Amino acid sequence: MKRFTAIATVALVMATIVGCGGETTDTANAVQTEKIEKVETLTLSKEMVARELELSSTLEGYESMSVAPSLTGKIEHIYVEVGSRVNKGQLLIRMDQNQLNTTRISLNSAQTEFNRVEALKESGSVSQQVYDQTKAQLDNLKQSESFLEENTFVKAQFAGVIAAKNYEDGELYAGTPILTLTQINTLKAIINIPESYFPLVKKGMKVDVTSDIYPNEIFPATIEIVYPTIDAASHTFQAKVRIPNNSEKIRPGMFAKAKLAIGEVETMVVPYNAVLKLQGSNNRYVFLDRDGVAKRVDVVLGQRFDDRVEVISDEIKEGDKIVVVGQARLIDGIKLDVVNK
Repeated sequence: MKRFTAIATVALVMATIVGCGGETTDTANAVQTEKIEKVETLTLSKEMVARELELSSTLEGYESMSVAPSLTGKIEHIYVEVGSRVNKGQLLIRMDQNQLNTTRISLNSAQTEFNRVEALKESGSVSQQVYDQTKAQLDNLKQSESFLEENTFVKAQFAGVIAAKNYEDGELYAGTPILTLTQINTLKAIINIPESYFPLVKKGMKVDVTSDIYPNEIFPATIEIVYPTIDAASHTFQAKVRIPNNSEKIRPGMFAKAKLAIGEVETMVVPYNAVLKLQGSNNRYVFLDRDGVAKRVDVVLGQRFDDRVEVISDEIKEGDKIVVVGQARLIDGIKLDVVNK
């Protein structure tokens, strides 16, 4: 009898302990649910901002050509070296002259024959057909001489700098360009622009080009061509930017950034530190005050303006209150105590 009483007593004590433990857990959950975070908020409104695009590109010579004569053969002399500055029309290369000299001899003979036939035609001693054939032969030889002279004495098509030299005097030219001529006092850049800006980008718009090599200097440029098609894979279109470079500080091959102002737009801008980043990803979000409760909203960042940034989201509208202080402590659904200063 005494043994039964002792067992019953132990069971009653354990039941009481378990009951108290459950009550303690429920109380902790209730405290957690009722937790309130103190925050500061800012009422959102749209504002007009100057929209700018910053795009990367590689600079190129505005004009660049491979100096490659249409005639293969021996190179008699190359008048320039890599780095030589040349003017338009300056002689760069002299090729083997045998073919040109032979054609000139034939041309002189044809000219003499034509003069004789022309004199006889005036006196009626030769037919029109003979005259026409002689003149055609002379004209063909003149064209051949012009072609051979152009490709024997090769001249610069524009002013620039010799960027490459692939042969030496006396070598046999067989297809690879002998020289590369590049213009550096004027450069160009091809920039790829998101398709959403296609209606806003026009020929003649001003562009600010910068280089990390000259961090405090801007090189004014102009959009010269807006290409008419959109790339289906990247959903971008191209524009050609003309960059005057009289100082020759920037050079072909350099990496550069092109900043393009495309007018004012109305958008939502918030303090940059109000935007949080999801750890382990590039997703961004903010917290809104919705009737005293924290509401997490995913956003996409647009253009940054010093310590503020444009945010894009279908869930944000004018008049919403965004948490700007204390947001790092928040979770979705927690109650808020707004203590704006």
